[in-house]
Amino acid sequence: MKQIALPLLFAALIGAPGHAQDQEQDPSLMEQGLELFFEGLRDEMSPALDDLRLLAEEFGPAMQGFLQEMGPALADIASQVEDWSTYEMPEILPNGDIIIRKKPVQDESEQPESGGQTDI
Repeated sequence: MKQIALPLLFAALIGAPGHAQDQEQDPSLMEQGLELFFEGLRDEMSPALDDLRLLAEEFGPAMQGFLQEMGPALADIASQVEDWSTYEMPEILPNGDIIIRKKPVQDESEQPESGGQTDI
């Protein structure tokens, strides 16, 4: 989604100042090239954006129901976890259970010294 939104944002931002200028002034070659580039980009992206819109219309009600049902539980879990980086990636067991383990804690004696030299 970000990959689609970013070029469209640039197109909107670059195109806006052009409308504010006088139409009597001929656009430079750079402006003409940029305009052609964004027209081509818009033409190429329009089918993908249409598909994305249809996908959002299809999955929108299901996602809304999921968030209404699971939102409070997910918020409760998020409030209990202080630092997500202390946990390993979730693991799915053969019976379907999902386990999220904490990463092992390194003792200070096991941590490498930052002031030491590294042999290359």
